[in-house]
Amino acid sequence: MTIANYIEQLRKADKHVFLHMDFIDGISNSRSALSYVAEYWKPTGIITTKTNVVKAAKELGLRTIQRIFLLDQAAITKGIEMVKSCQPDAVEILPGIIPKVIDQLSRELDYPIIAGGLITDLSEVYEALQVGALAVSSGDPEMWKFDL
Repeated sequence: MTIANYIEQLRKADKHVFLHMDFIDGISNSRSALSYVAEYWKPTGIITTKTNVVKAAKELGLRTIQRIFLLDQAAITKGIEMVKSCQPDAVEILPGIIPKVIDQLSRELDYPIIAGGLITDLSEVYEALQVGALAVSSGDPEMWKFDL
């Protein structure tokens, strides 16, 4: 099955599809690659850690999620600068189990916050949402089964 087929199936199930451009083997983060993705695969949008990819994707009409890793205060400061520079539609912060930082970013940035990474328990989902995250991202299929 191709990526285009997966996207089509997910759309038929009324799901929004965001492709993580940093993880797709065989396709670069170039503008021409993004143009191909937008024209032929037609996802809802993309996820990336790269500011230039966010800017290019926005120009092509794709929704964008800027992913930032918050390892220390310097990374938080740099992440805020990056988000303000490229103005994504939403921001995914990793790890997502740091409510104090979710609260800080939701107050400092006028963008939806998505908590991702290391979330393995429903209580962590609720906590992230309670302190300001709009959504939670998880690669754990067990976490996909909950209806909030």
